[in-house]
Amino acid sequence: MGDHPKNSRKMWRKPKRPLNYDLLNEELYVLGSYGLKNKRELWKAHTELSRIRNQARSLLALTQEIRSKKEPILMKSLTRIGLVKEDSTLDDVLNLKVTDLLSRRLQTVIQKKGNLRSPYLARQAVVHGHVMIGERIVNIPSYTVTVEEEDKVRLSPDVDFDKTKQGTIPLETEQPAA
Repeated sequence: MGDHPKNSRKMWRKPKRPLNYDLLNEELYVLGSYGLKNKRELWKAHTELSRIRNQARSLLALTQEIRSKKEPILMKSLTRIGLVKEDSTLDDVLNLKVTDLLSRRLQTVIQKKGNLRSPYLARQAVVHGHVMIGERIVNIPSYTVTVEEEDKVRLSPDVDFDKTKQGTIPLETEQPAA
């Protein structure tokens, strides 16, 4: 799996101790508070965070001259997606948590900006194509929103989540003539 360019690699790693009671409770809490579909989405975020932290650790081990060239590249990319501030250090990168990464997802951003009641309603709005970034519709809940795009995120103007289903669907009593 993954040898050929058409075959993609697995993007996540399972926990080493999947039946750890404390880990299970923590995972369930994060799943519910961020509206994730399954634990695989959480494991993807953990793996991505692990990759970022591993880059930061490897930069700390380098000599100062090589580090001064490579560190701004990592910090710029993390600043662009809003995980760290402009004047942050590698220690701040090592202190990142998975909730920091999950809060940059489109699903979470639209829940906060759109004043939606739950993360699951926000996920439904994204999947059904009711969320726009600028003028384009994005229907991927795990899309990472950059800092520039954050103020452009909005609900589509033709959608009203306050109406009930009975009020939006007109009832037709006549049958068409055959």
